[in-house]
Amino acid sequence: MEKFVFFSGKGGVGKTTVASAYAAKCADEGIDTLVVSTDPAHSTSDVFDQDFTDEPARVEERERLWAMELDPDEEVQQHLQGIKRTISEQVSPAIVNEIDRQIELAHQTPGAYEAALFDRFIDVMENSEEYDRVVFDTSPTGGTLRLLALPDFLSEWIDRLIEKRSSSIDLFEKAAIGDEEARERARKDPIIARLRERKEKFEFAARTLRERAAFFLVMNPDELSIRETDRSIGSLEDYGLGVQGLLVNRLTPEPDPEEEGRGARYLRERRATERERLARIRETLAPPVIATIETRVEEVRGPLVDEIADELAIEVTPPPAS
Repeated sequence: MEKFVFFSGKGGVGKTTVASAYAAKCADEGIDTLVVSTDPAHSTSDVFDQDFTDEPARVEERERLWAMELDPDEEVQQHLQGIKRTISEQVSPAIVNEIDRQIELAHQTPGAYEAALFDRFIDVMENSEEYDRVVFDTSPTGGTLRLLALPDFLSEWIDRLIEKRSSSIDLFEKAAIGDEEARERARKDPIIARLRERKEKFEFAARTLRERAAFFLVMNPDELSIRETDRSIGSLEDYGLGVQGLLVNRLTPEPDPEEEGRGARYLRERRATERERLARIRETLAPPVIATIETRVEEVRGPLVDEIADELAIEVTPPPAS
């Protein structure tokens, strides 16, 4: 199994439960594991009955398991402040306030959340040497796909920015006739250096996602979830990212044979519908179904996490150290 493992799917299908259970399974096998939640509706703290922040913390009573939760709002603010500091160092004080205003407006536009979260996302991958496995509990599928699309999109965008910046520097140098200091500043342009640094980070992310990551989709046995999962498989393939397996969660348990009455009839009819859908999932969706998980009476936490972990037929052995 690859070092970076992603669990995604439609909102509310149980990604956090499955991701946390798989992380616990890895840790129990002696693998140093970090589970990272990028879902705005954090439930990792609920699963392990312990509060987490955006810095890794060891999960109590699980020696080789750590967890962290990325706060999207906080990441956006930190991203905003970082951009302001960088740009303020490069421009005239007279236009700093106007630039700040434009940046504030930009961070209210669609995509700002993904861009800010992606910086932290890369940071986690780049600084994960102490862990053998990093498990990502991602946001609902649409946001995740936009996140995964960023490396290629932003890399091309930065190339265009560098080209335009280089052109403006060329004009600046030509205008600075006899001014060696001006030409030297242009040759050591910090904005181009910053753009190239950003491009390297995006290239690292794209390479890591394609070469060192495994993707699993969590779904429920309902029509909306099936259609969403089908679309997600196609979208991931468009980005060159294959799905290793499907996990069908929240299947209805079967009543005991002697049970009768309205409740038992409902359960049997519900199970019959789900079996038909499960058969269709196996026949029409390319990735294999690697786990079918029955719904529990109560929230999954404590010993129930280990029960779910036992039902996950996903390899835990980490790849050889690179």
